Amino acid sequence: MRNITGSRTFLALFVSGILLLAGCGEQQAPAPEAAAKAAEPAKQVYHWKLAMTWPTNFPIFSQAVDSVAEKVKTMSNGELIIEIDSANKHKAPLGILDMVNAGQYQMGHTVSYYWKGKDASTMFFTTMPFGMTTPEQYAWFYYGGGMELMQKVYAKHGVYSFPGGNTGVQMGGWFRKEIKTLDDLKGLKMRIPGFAGEILAKLGVVVTNIPPGELYTALDRGTIDALEWVGPAFDLNMGFQKIAPFYYTGWQEPAAELQFMVNRKAFDELPKHLQEILVTAMKAETLDATARMFNDNALNFAKLSTDYPEVKVKTFSPEIFKAMKEANNSLLEENAAKDPQFKELLDSQRAYMANARAWSLVSDYAYMKDNQLN
Repeated sequence: MRNITGSRTFLALFVSGILLLAGCGEQQAPAPEAAAKAAEPAKQVYHWKLAMTWPTNFPIFSQAVDSVAEKVKTMSNGELIIEIDSANKHKAPLGILDMVNAGQYQMGHTVSYYWKGKDASTMFFTTMPFGMTTPEQYAWFYYGGGMELMQKVYAKHGVYSFPGGNTGVQMGGWFRKEIKTLDDLKGLKMRIPGFAGEILAKLGVVVTNIPPGELYTALDRGTIDALEWVGPAFDLNMGFQKIAPFYYTGWQEPAAELQFMVNRKAFDELPKHLQEILVTAMKAETLDATARMFNDNALNFAKLSTDYPEVKVKTFSPEIFKAMKEANNSLLEENAAKDPQFKELLDSQRAYMANARAWSLVSDYAYMKDNQLN
């Protein structure tokens, strides 16, 4: 028993001595990776909020917003987090510009021509009736001076604006009755935004703009007689074909561009690498949303004749087209005469389209026409 006790005492003294020497001697150097990490300054995380015009889980549009937020979070390694509020939460689908300008939200996703009441020039960054196609418009944005003009227009509204996905050529709308003559337009109550609304108003249509979430109810209850929304990708999901059997081809929105907007102060305060990440994410998603829009339009239009044979796809008569074009030109000249900024944008788009359209006709149009004939 004495030997065991002595052994325990010796072991305890030995261990205590080792610990004492370790405490008094030089401390072990940390691993290089740990040392480097400890030397780094604490990462600043920017928390942003984005308000969108669209309801929660709205196809393509809200998904594009979700995708941008995910891309930014991943590419920034969590330095920039974007929280999204749909129209269900903020309750102001047509108030995005005001909220982003005020700094209530750092970002928004919406459509530029919704702000024509504040600034008519904003319409050019969505689309204009009888204007450019999607490829023509993107070329104008990125290589024809369109981006610079857009930032110039939006600077006085306290935001930067960026393309946010394109619907392509939109359909001309759903109508409860067939539109055969100009007389059929007089007194017609129709939801149609942008410059197209002003054109139809000039032809006697009673024009209104209604948020997306209220369109079906308004048409179903007879609050409106017709509406223009987007195209088959969206329209069939909204159920308009159950109410209005006449579906007209488009003229009013040949290249409807969605819009990301960013509060200027908030953007300017971001580190340069986060600015670049945000702009890159928005541009990448713009391409993806545009491609998906074309795909979904094509797939849904293909099933229109089989699933909804009662729907009649129509084109407005030459008489109506002539009247719409005359009204369009008259309104353009009227606005340009009183607003130098409007004129600058009109001149820019007209000049670009004059060159671009010649190539569009000899490339895409000629190819499709010849292919159909042969």
